[in-house]
Amino acid sequence: MIRNLIRRRWPLAILTLALLLRLPELDRRPMHTDEAVHAVKFGALLEEGFYQYDPVEYHGPTLNYFTLIPAWLSGKCTFASVDEFTLRIVPVFFGMLSILLLAGLRQELGRKGLLLALLLLALSPAMSFYSRYYIQETLLVCFSAGVIVCGFRFLHRPAYRWSALAGVFAGLLFATKETAVIILGAMAVAGWIAISRSGNVGTTLAAAVPARRTLLSHLLLFCLAALAISGLFYSSFLSHPRGIIDAFRTFGVYIDRGTDHEWHIHPWYFYLQRMLFWRPAGGYPWNEGVIVGFAAVGMIGAFSRREIAGFSTVFLRFWSIYTLLLVLSFSLLPYKTPWNLLVFLYGMAILAAAGVLILFHRLGQKPAKILIVILLIGGLGQSLWLSYRANFRDDASPVNPYVYAHTGKDVPALAQQIEALSGVHPEGKSMFIEVVFPGNDYWPLPWYLRDFSRVGWWRSVDMTVPPAPLILLAPAVEDSMLHKLYAIPPPGQRELYVPLFDRRIELRPGAEMRAYVRKSLWDEYERAKVF
Repeated sequence: MIRNLIRRRWPLAILTLALLLRLPELDRRPMHTDEAVHAVKFGALLEEGFYQYDPVEYHGPTLNYFTLIPAWLSGKCTFASVDEFTLRIVPVFFGMLSILLLAGLRQELGRKGLLLALLLLALSPAMSFYSRYYIQETLLVCFSAGVIVCGFRFLHRPAYRWSALAGVFAGLLFATKETAVIILGAMAVAGWIAISRSGNVGTTLAAAVPARRTLLSHLLLFCLAALAISGLFYSSFLSHPRGIIDAFRTFGVYIDRGTDHEWHIHPWYFYLQRMLFWRPAGGYPWNEGVIVGFAAVGMIGAFSRREIAGFSTVFLRFWSIYTLLLVLSFSLLPYKTPWNLLVFLYGMAILAAAGVLILFHRLGQKPAKILIVILLIGGLGQSLWLSYRANFRDDASPVNPYVYAHTGKDVPALAQQIEALSGVHPEGKSMFIEVVFPGNDYWPLPWYLRDFSRVGWWRSVDMTVPPAPLILLAPAVEDSMLHKLYAIPPPGQRELYVPLFDRRIELRPGAEMRAYVRKSLWDEYERAKVF
């Protein structure tokens, strides 16, 4: 009885550990530029009750609409009242749900395989780190996992509920981000190859597929559900029908962006480098070695001619082909951002669980099995330590391979200083703030200034606008601003400005920012500090 009780509690212990790596201190890390962009977009939805899909910028609307739930539950109805927890709890939820969905594959994985896959995903540094990021990728992983789980449940017992639910997940996937077409395409190819080539080796899954006419009705239901769900989101729940057309128009934009873009262009090994070996100068090595290493064994085992104890051939071959297709697709695209690796790292974790068990069953010598256990425990221990470092120590440091063009600690410090200055300004939060950055490269400042009602945003210095008491600008326009402050006003009407900081401050590494405050306001602030 005690043994059975312990076994039942293992999944709960793993899920608790996963939550402890994802939930605490969600406001600790500064908001990334992408997070701030999505936050501002959500703020418009929260206040206006309307989302208009933009086929050129942003992504699908699911992240924004699902964020309404924690906002409403916490009584937040304005963008200024929204905080980091309200936003980041959404990826935390879907990150946990993507782990829980593995329970739907328990017949394919077996108890030991399921526990191993749960543990690998729970401790993965990349999975835990990006589950605390207000971006779409964690939702992509969750919805793609939902499609696959429903697909395997359908193969075991064909039923319209599985066809419809798979369609719902596919619709959510498509309504989340444009890269959904790559993921769904990889699923279709991998599924067709795995089932058509399965033969009679270790599985009866393919025999469960219904007759052709019935299969077509299931496929039709899947497509209708996917189109209905994605259409509802892209049309802002039928209030913006053009959004449905724009959802397809966007692929031309993203094909150009993925193949010919001035930013985020990286070599083909960009993702593999982060997963296998990342060691910045003077830092310690980072990797997802325990997942990638054992996943390679799982892939090899999937295509061997020997029986795989506890696993179906269709299952392992599907995950192998699907994962390889995703790795190749995302690696060959010149445009790369590190969070894209989540969609294939998820599949690698499942294959890694299989790889561990394959090695353990096929290695007859006890010393070899002990070595496998040692490697597994060491790899899991390293993953736990790196996840802790990634989320609670190096969450904004370049030593972390998953930190990418990230907002520096200077920005929250700037926000606190501006808050203090507004406390002594006669207009308080209505104090005028002038922000000038060429190319609108001022993100994530709109997030940190969301509580101020009079913020002006410019790409160049507007000589016709009276200077604000607080000015934030890029170094490239500093000379123009100095001309506006001291050359244009007639003698006797010039205000003296002083730097807000006595050191270099940055939006993110390499992106310097300057901040100037009217001296009269600064003197008032200094007097207030004394008294």
